[in-house]
Amino acid sequence: MTWARLVPNCPVCGLGLERGEEGYWLGAYFFNLMAMETLFSVWVVGLLWSTWPTPPWTLFQVVTIALMAIVPFAFYPFSKTLFLAFDLWVRPPVEEEFVLPHESARRHRPA
Repeated sequence: MTWARLVPNCPVCGLGLERGEEGYWLGAYFFNLMAMETLFSVWVVGLLWSTWPTPPWTLFQVVTIALMAIVPFAFYPFSKTLFLAFDLWVRPPVEEEFVLPHESARRHRPA
């Protein structure tokens, strides 16, 4: 498991995190895009509202570039899990989507 890649199944319940459809994570990209657009809109309106009639355009450009470069990468894992939660709400899991959990035992007893 890394920042941008989830484990294939939940280590506790065994639910497959990719629900067997090609292009499944396109929804996660959509969630990421909506989060970025929402943050950008709040940033623009907040800056213009608080500094009108002379907004600091240089600050606006620098912060906007930083937001556009950092936030999509930082939010990506959360967008994947949020989309999975949305998908589970819309399309509840069936028994075939669960496999045995692969979590290793905390205490191993020799036989």
